[in-house]
Amino acid sequence: MNFDPKNRQHQLLLITVVVVGIFLGDRLVLTPLLNTWKARSARLTELKKNVTNGEALLKRADSLQSRWAEMRTNALPAEAPVAESRMLRGFDNWSRTAGVSVSSIRPQWKRADNDYVSLECRTDVSGSIGDVMRFLYEVGRDPMGVKVDSAALATRDTDGAQITLALQVSGLQLIPQKGSK
Repeated sequence: MNFDPKNRQHQLLLITVVVVGIFLGDRLVLTPLLNTWKARSARLTELKKNVTNGEALLKRADSLQSRWAEMRTNALPAEAPVAESRMLRGFDNWSRTAGVSVSSIRPQWKRADNDYVSLECRTDVSGSIGDVMRFLYEVGRDPMGVKVDSAALATRDTDGAQITLALQVSGLQLIPQKGSK
């Protein structure tokens, strides 16, 4: 075995340069490339998911457009007095059909967004349990499209023959957009 210190130093220097080169190659080239690859793969997966969702929406476009047209048709009229009148007529029809008595109706307008306004009505209804349930059924099936926000039942007598329903419903009034039909 021939021991040459210069040759050994040269070999150690070469090994050190190779190790540092591999380390720098990993940190400066390989790791960023792998991170970019992973990010692009995730983005590609997200885009494929968006395309699938878009295709599903396109397949359902006709039904979604007819549902939106139905919602626009059943929304409250654009004029506030006409909308309130329609809501009050609805309460009158529901109570007459169900055979309940309405003690008060308190309408209040709520502006939630630039696209729509809602008319919230709080009311107290009383009658037998069957009549009150029929009233709720009539509210839910009406084409006007009101939403029951809250309902609370209470009884006035010990045997529960007379039920009082505290109800809050809201109706939607769409605000016409400028430049739309």
